[in-house]
Amino acid sequence: MNTFRQHLIRLHDCPYVTRKLLRTWLKEDPSLSDLLIISPKEIASILQITQEKARSIYIYLHDSTIMKKLDINEHKYKCVTYFDEEYPALLKIIPDPPLVLYTLGDIELLQHPLTLSVVGTRTPSKYAFPAMKQILLPLIQSNFCLVSGMAVGVDQHAHQLAVQHKGTTIAVMGSGFEQLYPRNNLPLFTHLCEHHLVISEYPPDRPPRKFHFPERNRIISGLSEATLVIEARLKSGSLITVDQALEQGREVLSLPGSIGSSTSEGCHAIIQEGARLVQSHQDVLSAYREKIN
Repeated sequence: MNTFRQHLIRLHDCPYVTRKLLRTWLKEDPSLSDLLIISPKEIASILQITQEKARSIYIYLHDSTIMKKLDINEHKYKCVTYFDEEYPALLKIIPDPPLVLYTLGDIELLQHPLTLSVVGTRTPSKYAFPAMKQILLPLIQSNFCLVSGMAVGVDQHAHQLAVQHKGTTIAVMGSGFEQLYPRNNLPLFTHLCEHHLVISEYPPDRPPRKFHFPERNRIISGLSEATLVIEARLKSGSLITVDQALEQGREVLSLPGSIGSSTSEGCHAIIQEGARLVQSHQDVLSAYREKIN
């Protein structure tokens, strides 16, 4: 591992360094050559943080056990940095791309030519799963890789459809692999790690936090040219993903639902605002027409 890459992963692993602070550090020291010689006072000055926080960062970076831990992580979980060839091109151009990704499984799926992000409620109606099969099965058979967040409900069903019908899928986690959340379907998680791809921007020992899930949603949408919303309430994480997809310049697709159904109110709202209405898989294909042709 070259020194810059080693230092980037080390800095990213530090729990006191946010994404914003990491980008500030890279702006001030693009090669990260000063990482281990800079003083706590200089860290505080560069990052505009308190001396106490700077001291915590300094102590962490100089902890002799950290490199051993990172070496273990590098062998157990393939790390992909923003500067590596394996980093997905679509994700690289979003406004706030993750600088380090931890992966388990088939890393070649990061370069898959056709990806579709699928999001939706954790409490789907009886209508959702049959509709998902009707829309997604022809796409899986057309070599689409489904990207979702492994959450209970729509996300896990999207992954399962890909698995059951010999497709491919990528799960984006909101925690480190050693602090897995959710834990309701460990067999599915294990299968994805062995035969598909699971990724996280959080170091393996990082526990889930409430703010992680809106953060990881930008990766779900960022990995695809379009995001399909299956069912969503008016106030839901799925609509956060929609906002991020729009910010990234990606297309938003939405499945209509029953009038009066709370799980379809969000879908109907975004259709009114301009999302492409999806009644069949052909509506999804039309959003990808130029790429397919």
